[in-house]
Amino acid sequence: MKKNVILFVALAAATMGLSSCDKSSPKMDEKASTEQAPSSAGSKIAYVEVDSLMSQYNFCKDYTKILEVKGNNIQKTLASKQQALQAAAANFQQKVQQNAYTREQAEAIQAGLQKQSNDLQALNQRLSSEFQAETDKYNKALHDSLQHYLAIYNKDKKYALIFAKQGDNLLYADKAYDITNDIVAGLNKVYKGKAGAAKK
Repeated sequence: MKKNVILFVALAAATMGLSSCDKSSPKMDEKASTEQAPSSAGSKIAYVEVDSLMSQYNFCKDYTKILEVKGNNIQKTLASKQQALQAAAANFQQKVQQNAYTREQAEAIQAGLQKQSNDLQALNQRLSSEFQAETDKYNKALHDSLQHYLAIYNKDKKYALIFAKQGDNLLYADKAYDITNDIVAGLNKVYKGKAGAAKK
């Protein structure tokens, strides 16, 4: 389902930098990420590792599982109906060759098979639309959670820019500017609180 691409689109929009989906690894300075990020000309910048955020943010992990289950169920449903239709069509062809039907019967059965085929296409479109709507809902929730948390986080940190980093969109990045762990920890704390409140 190319979920990583889907998720990355939302994250890139939520942060305040530029990004692309190139997967190759850039050179990284090996300074400890716990170092205080230095300021440049009075402006502070930072970046968040997209892959790490997606793999460690519990909201992403939970919703990815939901989308995977839903996608697999859709595939199974469509595959089952497609197999049944193919079996019915093959059976019809065999009986036509054996002259088991009158012309009227054959035309009626053929029309029924065509209707099943049309219904299957309509079902495919409906389920695909529902899955896309669910994915869009997730992307919006991810975007909103990031925007909300970054706004709170940055009240004290005062970063001028926070970039999303994935692949080569940043050709060089000093680890001192990496705030991924802080962001993931904060997001997970907020998400855990919301999940606990929802259970009550």
